[in-house]
Amino acid sequence: MNVRAPIILLLALAATAPAWAQDASKVDDTAINKRDRHAESLTPMDQPNNADDIRVAAAVRKALVADASLSTSAQNVKLVAAKGTVTLRGPVKTEEEKARVEAIVKGVAGVTSVQNQLDIKH
Repeated sequence: MNVRAPIILLLALAATAPAWAQDASKVDDTAINKRDRHAESLTPMDQPNNADDIRVAAAVRKALVADASLSTSAQNVKLVAAKGTVTLRGPVKTEEEKARVEAIVKGVAGVTSVQNQLDIKH
């Protein structure tokens, strides 16, 4: 049996990276993860449990999901509504989509300000 043929085939496959392989430098989320672990960063677990804040959070989510022009990522961003301020976090596709999400949220009744911490996907 020729042992060299499978080895040569494996080397050839390894040398030609598939088109779908990601560049490792584009998936380094170290800075984002560090920011997200900071004690002052809000997470969905920080969502207040009072009726007004829950109502605003639900209305924001409903408005985002209703906009079919947004990507699934944008429709599912993390959000925290507290005392009229909505904090947005998570990935969106483009700078335009980031601005669109913020504009939608600002248009929801009960929202007085938006902390837009959305990240552009690479």
